[in-house]
Amino acid sequence: MEPSAPPRAPGGRRNGRQARSAQEFRAYARDRLIESRLTPNTISMIGLAGNLIAAALVTQRLFFLAGVAFILGSVMDTLDGRYSRMSGKGTLFGAFLDSTLDRIEEGIVLAAVAGYFAATGDDFAAAMCVVAVLGSLMVSYTRARAEALGVECKVGLATRPVRVVILSVGLVFAKGAGLGNFELLAPAVYLIAALTIVTTIQRVWHVRNEISSEAGAPPDL
Repeated sequence: MEPSAPPRAPGGRRNGRQARSAQEFRAYARDRLIESRLTPNTISMIGLAGNLIAAALVTQRLFFLAGVAFILGSVMDTLDGRYSRMSGKGTLFGAFLDSTLDRIEEGIVLAAVAGYFAATGDDFAAAMCVVAVLGSLMVSYTRARAEALGVECKVGLATRPVRVVILSVGLVFAKGAGLGNFELLAPAVYLIAALTIVTTIQRVWHVRNEISSEAGAPPDL
C-alpha cells in the first residue's frame, strides 16, 4: 500500500486562496482600466502635472512633499508605456509625446533644484544641476541616435529609473525635509551628473564597437 500524502496545512490553503484572490483582483482592475476611456497620453500628462508640482514645491523648499510628488509623477511616466502596450491604445504620437515629456519633466525638477542652490549661494551645486540636465539629455540622445542607426543601446549606469531613484532620495532627505539630520540633495545631483557623463561615454563606446563589428573594419578611434 502506498503511503498517503501528508495533509495540506490549513495555512497553505489560505495562502493559496489569497494569492488567487490577488491575481483575480489585478486581472479585474487591469480589464476595467483597459475598458475605460483613459489613454496613455492622459497618463503621460498626469505624470507631467506631478513633476510640475514637485518643481513648485522645491521652490517653496518643501522637499519631502516635492520628493513624493516627483515619485508619483515618475511612476506615472513608467506606467504610460506599459499601459500603452497592455491596452493596445498606443500610437506613434503617444510614444513621441512620452519620450518628450520625460525629458521636460526631469529638466524642470532639476532646474528648480538649481534655483534653490543658486538662492542659497551654492554656485557649484547649481552648476552641477546644469551638468546633470545636460548629461541626462545626452544619455537619451545617444540611445535615440543609436537606434536610428539600427543599434540597440540600453547600456550604461544612469538609465532614467536610476536617475529617478537618486533624485527622489535626494529630495526626500534634503535639508529641512524632516527625515533626520540629512543633506543628500547636493550629493544626489553630483552623483547624477557623474553617472550621466559615464553613461554617455559607455554608449558612445558601445555604438562605436557595434558599428565596427558589423562593418568588419577596425574602429576608427
